[in-house]
Amino acid sequence: MMDREEGSGTSAEDSTVVQWHRTSTAMASELDLGLDTAGVLARAGVRDGQPFVLGADGSYDVALNRFFQELDGWGVRSANGVAAYSRDVMLFCRFLQEARGGKAIWECDSTDLAAYKRARLWTDGPHRVSVSTWRRTVAALDKWVRWSLSEGLLQDEPFRYVDRRVLTPQGPKQMRVNAQQEPDPPVRPIRFLPFEEYLLWRNVGLRGELPDGTSDPSWRGRHGERNALFADLLVYTGMRLCEGANMLVCEVPRIMDRAAGALQVPAAVAKRGKGRIVYVNQRTLRSLHHYLEIERDELVTRCLAKGCYDGMADPVGVRGTGRYALTLEDGKRSWPYAKIGTAARRRLTWMTDGRPSGPLWLWLGDRGEPVSPATWQSIFRRANQRCAKLGIPFEVHPHTLRHILSA
Repeated sequence: MMDREEGSGTSAEDSTVVQWHRTSTAMASELDLGLDTAGVLARAGVRDGQPFVLGADGSYDVALNRFFQELDGWGVRSANGVAAYSRDVMLFCRFLQEARGGKAIWECDSTDLAAYKRARLWTDGPHRVSVSTWRRTVAALDKWVRWSLSEGLLQDEPFRYVDRRVLTPQGPKQMRVNAQQEPDPPVRPIRFLPFEEYLLWRNVGLRGELPDGTSDPSWRGRHGERNALFADLLVYTGMRLCEGANMLVCEVPRIMDRAAGALQVPAAVAKRGKGRIVYVNQRTLRSLHHYLEIERDELVTRCLAKGCYDGMADPVGVRGTGRYALTLEDGKRSWPYAKIGTAARRRLTWMTDGRPSGPLWLWLGDRGEPVSPATWQSIFRRANQRCAKLGIPFEVHPHTLRHILSA
C-alpha cells in the first residue's frame, strides 16, 4: 500500500534510515488481504499519493503522519506543496535520527534546529541547500509546531522565535519569526527568452532537429511532436507545468473560426487553487486536435488491442462529458472539472460495456499511461542536454516558458 518515492535517498532494503513514501491505492488493491484495502484507506481520509514517513525501525508515527494529511487545512493545498513540506520534515527527522542521538521529532529543540541549519546551509557538499530551500524547511517545521500545539501534542514551542521587521505585500511589518530563519535571498532579475531562441531549443531539443533545421539521422527520441506541442501550449497560454500536464481530453476547447479557444484552468490543479481562463491560439488549438485525432487515438487503439487498460486499479468510470463537468458511469452524478484533483484525474476512464476503454488524461506515454509532471521535467532536462551537446548555449525549463519574448 506504499510506493517509495524515487530519489528519496534510501534503498528499499535500508531499514535503518527514516524514509519518505506515498500511499498507492493501486498497490493496495493488488494485495490479497480479504478486505477492501482501498476503501479502508478512503475511510481513513488517506488520499492516493498521500505522503507519509516511516521511522528508521519501520515504525509509523500516527500523529506526525496525520499532520501531513491535514496540511490542506493549514494553507498547503497543492499536492506539490504537501510533498515538499513532508519531505522537509522527513529530512529533519532523518537528521535527528542519524546526528542527534536518535531523537524523535517530538523531543527536538532549538539546538537541534541550529545544528541542522549548519549541516544544511553552511556545510559544503552535495547536500547543501539554497537559502530559499532552507526558508521552506523552516516554514514546514513552523507549521508542524503550530499544528502540534493546537492538537495538544506539544506543551511548549521547541524552537526560539524573535520579533523582526519584514517586508510583506502590505508593506514592512513587525512579525514573530523563527530565530533560525534566513532573510529572503536577493531577487534575481527575470530572464526573458527571445522567441527565436525558444524555437531553436524546441526544434533541436524536443523535435530532434539539427541547429541548421535539417533532420538528425541519429535522433532516437519518441513523441517529438507531442512534446513540442506541450511546450507550445505553455508558451502561448502562460500555463504552469502542472496545469498543462493535468489537462483532460474533454477540457480541450473546440475549434472556432479564426477565434482563440477559451481554456478553463481548473481550481483543483491551479496554483493556490486559483482557477482562471487562458486562451489557446488557433494554430496551437488545431495542433491539439490533430494530436487527439491521430497520434493519441492511434496509441489508445493499440493499447486497447493489447489489453493495457484491463488491469487498471480502481478506475473512475466516465459516461459523458460536458463543458464544465463530466458524468460518472452510473449516470446519476456529475463532477465539475474545477473540483477534480490530480490523483482523481489520473483514474478517470471511459467505460464501454463495463470495461475501461481509455483514459481521459490528455497526454499519454508509450503504454497509454498518463504522463506525469515529473516525466515532463525529465523530458525538458534531456532536451537541455541534447542542446548543450550541439552547442546551444542556454537552458529552458518549464517555468522559463512563462517568460518568452514574443516575436
